[in-house]
Amino acid sequence: MANPKGRRRLQYLLGPAVFLLLSYFIGRQITHQVNWRASLTEVGRAITGPLQWRLWLAVVLMPLNWGIEARKWQLALRSVERVSLKNAVSAIFTGVTLASFTPNRMGEYLGRILYIKEGHRISAISLTITCSIAQLLITLAAGLGGILWLWPIARLRFGQPAGLNLGFQALFLIVLALLICLTFIYFRISWIADLVAKIPFARKYAAYIKVLQNFEATILLKILFLSFGRYIVFIIQYSLIFPVFGVNMGFAEVFGGMSVVFLAMAIIPTFTFLTELGLRWGRA
Repeated sequence: MANPKGRRRLQYLLGPAVFLLLSYFIGRQITHQVNWRASLTEVGRAITGPLQWRLWLAVVLMPLNWGIEARKWQLALRSVERVSLKNAVSAIFTGVTLASFTPNRMGEYLGRILYIKEGHRISAISLTITCSIAQLLITLAAGLGGILWLWPIARLRFGQPAGLNLGFQALFLIVLALLICLTFIYFRISWIADLVAKIPFARKYAAYIKVLQNFEATILLKILFLSFGRYIVFIIQYSLIFPVFGVNMGFAEVFGGMSVVFLAMAIIPTFTFLTELGLRWGRA
């Protein structure tokens, strides 16, 4: 087992190092944009204008946002290891930072398990994935509502071409199918883990998901409820920030529009990652 002091030193060093690296890459991205100086000037005017209170209120809500995510992770890990809220928040930030450098946010799992004792880390990955499924369920459900909201608006603007209606219908059915499948998986996670453990060729993975066999339904519901709460906090933050930069939208419009954006952000990277893997295997 690794030296606990060495592990703590790694945690203390990793955070600042990743922060500096991330700041460098963000700075490079900003300075490579066209008219970035003028854009920064506009941002400066916005955050010092009469609506600046909206921006600062959105910033104040950030600890609540990440605190909810940390609490979700605490609940999920309860059957494996008791994690303090402070360590949970640190793990969330480390995971989010590492996710910025890895495809499909896979680094998020690596960042979080750094705060878990050896021997529990494989189980922690399975539990972290369960938290991600809960948040994805909320994103898919809200995305369905966003599609229904956007559909008539698109028809009013572009008419009613067959391709547009077909595209919306296909998107709606795909998201609905994903939502139904993931809902079944989420609430039957213990049954699925038990089933996998009985499959001969999958038994070598049974130890990794054994912890899911004892997942209580009440914990799953709490995690799902917290995921919904975090989603609402996101929407409130966007509702606060948009008017600061001259985008005047009601809460319902922000919810409908951003739910589609969040849906695209959740689905597109997955398909892109799978396509990239297929291309790499094809060249091998």
